[in-house]
Amino acid sequence: MLKKILAVMAMLFAAASWAAVDANKASDAELDAIRGVGPSLSKRIIDERKKGGDFKDWPDLMSRVKGVKEKAAAKLSSEGLTVNGQGFGGTAPAAKVAKAESKKEKAEGSAKKGDAKP
Repeated sequence: MLKKILAVMAMLFAAASWAAVDANKASDAELDAIRGVGPSLSKRIIDERKKGGDFKDWPDLMSRVKGVKEKAAAKLSSEGLTVNGQGFGGTAPAAKVAKAESKKEKAEGSAKKGDAKP
């Protein structure tokens, strides 16, 4: 009987250690517990959350918190960090997508001009 109780307690502890931590609700200590989030990053997340309100989604967090870009967001998400209960889906912030698209259009436009010469 004692072994069963210990086994159940061990399973509950293991499940609790894998619980997701939401960036909009987590305390400084909860953020620090995530591998890859140190004291400075947890402070930046909390300061930005206080300044601008809750994060809407991952692109919002990535655009507001210095040092969190696509690669870091993917790593933090795999370690258990969520934004509004959602893991990182691999989408860049909208401003960066628009900027990349405009660069692509410029490159295509200059390539077409080069082809038009007789």
